[in-house]
Amino acid sequence: MVLAACVAALGLVPSAAVATPGSGVSGTVLATGTSAGTLKVKAKGPTDVVVRTVTIAPGGTTGWHYHSGQVIAVVQKGTLSRTLDDCSVETTTAGKSFVEPAGAGHRHVGRNLGSEPVVLYVTYMLPAGSPLSVDADAPECDRG
Repeated sequence: MVLAACVAALGLVPSAAVATPGSGVSGTVLATGTSAGTLKVKAKGPTDVVVRTVTIAPGGTTGWHYHSGQVIAVVQKGTLSRTLDDCSVETTTAGKSFVEPAGAGHRHVGRNLGSEPVVLYVTYMLPAGSPLSVDADAPECDRG
């Protein structure tokens, strides 16, 4: 009888949250990509979040640069070759994603060595007011 009273009492207590279906909302997935490992995202203080499409023509290059905040990128089309500060090369194909760490110690260049455009969907998480990228000199190992 005590159990029945408790169950009945619970029926009288209003629910703390009642889920409702959405209405009038639509979304479009622009790209999906799977990271090679764990993604770690960090931001301190007010952060500008910018999402943009970047297209690199065949033979094109981003030039050496770095970002003041972290960048998450998904390769939607083509193959991107990135040369990092130590002159190691990372190749990312369509359907894959990567994170570029923040700071001048993480300068890099993106190149399209293929015959079709590379299309990236890039999310920048930058300290408020920072530019999307900062030009940098090529490291000694990439000066030819």
